[in-house]
Amino acid sequence: MASAAEQMAANLSWAALGKATDLRQRIFFTIGLLIVYRLGTYIPVPGIDAFALREFMDEAAAGIGGMLNMFTGGAISRMGIFALGIMPYISASIIVQLLGSMVPSLMALKKEGEAGRKKLNQYTRYGTVALAIFQAWGIAVSLEAGDLAHDPGMFFRIGAVITLVGGTMFLMWLGEQITQRGIGNGISLIIFVGIVAEIPSALAQFFSQGRSGAISPAVIVGVILMVIVVIAVVVFVERALRKIHIQYPRRQVGMKVYDGGSSHLPIKVNPAGVIPAIFASSLLLLPVTISTFSGNQTGPVMSTILAYFGPGQPLYLLFFAGMIVFFSYFYTHNVSFKAEDVADNLKNQTGFIPGIRPGKKTEEYLEYVVNRVLVLGSFYLVAVCLLPEVLRNQLAVPFYFGGTSVLIVVSVTMDTINQVQSHLLAHQYEGLIEKSRLTGKKRGTRAPARR
Repeated sequence: MASAAEQMAANLSWAALGKATDLRQRIFFTIGLLIVYRLGTYIPVPGIDAFALREFMDEAAAGIGGMLNMFTGGAISRMGIFALGIMPYISASIIVQLLGSMVPSLMALKKEGEAGRKKLNQYTRYGTVALAIFQAWGIAVSLEAGDLAHDPGMFFRIGAVITLVGGTMFLMWLGEQITQRGIGNGISLIIFVGIVAEIPSALAQFFSQGRSGAISPAVIVGVILMVIVVIAVVVFVERALRKIHIQYPRRQVGMKVYDGGSSHLPIKVNPAGVIPAIFASSLLLLPVTISTFSGNQTGPVMSTILAYFGPGQPLYLLFFAGMIVFFSYFYTHNVSFKAEDVADNLKNQTGFIPGIRPGKKTEEYLEYVVNRVLVLGSFYLVAVCLLPEVLRNQLAVPFYFGGTSVLIVVSVTMDTINQVQSHLLAHQYEGLIEKSRLTGKKRGTRAPARR
């Protein structure tokens, strides 16, 4: 029999959105900040030769530049102030989380609650500034090497670094504001909007090549079917759960005796969501970004890196797959599902898994189950992210909306819709409580107290 919460969720109507004032304000606030982000992608970095950049990006769009343009929402093709995107912040988050699992002082901060979290966020911001400066300097030098600057020199480099770093820090602030005062995860929504904004132009370019005869109709139909299948697989796996049976014994609190009950602990097949794909992509895009703008003037070190780790190369695919698997396990065990915390909560609530002793044995069992589930989850992420890479580089299919892009778009959409439904459900529940209070006053009875 369905619970009251499940019945309310089943009867939930989107018409309730007009009555949920707080949710409506959150949605408008989020849309407003995302519009600000889109406008910022059209503000160029000072000193850029726009005509030369346009010609260069028209040629680079047929290669890896198209994928870079997709992830930055077109900012890199126009060399806007948001050309670095949010990737430096993501890279800094990776570094801080990795160090938080190895450095004793940072491990102690993670256990200090809200104060420790604020301190780690501060370190992440410092790391974002350092990485953004490094990446912006590399792009500025690469722009000069590609003859894309009006007046090359130290003044141009400093101006480009200040502009690009400022743009990244502003994006980081936008993401935090959306997360706190808007709806959904701000960082993921920024990446989501950048990808969605470039879908129409990518589709137009893809179909124009079909009309010109560069791509056969069979390939076009095959790519469309592949995208549909990938979307279906992503939706199915992201909703898949492994349920662990939880039993609660009969207990006495004061003079009252509460009957025991049973429940389920849901474990997602992919607990880390889209984070591993974003983390792995951010690590691989930096050398590609620098090489894209520097043309054939890359140094011997960069040339060697690109020769072995360039898009489509075996080592690139192997490294990409390895990073996805690593971050799937790392992010799940350190952020999204901490077996130790879950076991302690069950113990404090007198809940237990049938046949498993509470405490350490429960923690070990949960880790065992999660590790086995993550085998399927990480394999699914690798398959979804690498399939388009193989098709694009081995079969020369110039279509960039696939794999990681589909995963990000579908996952962020599902997560945002779930949050909107949660707000609507909470609003509906508050309405029922208020209605019961009014009914109780009319009848002269005492309404149940709100907890």
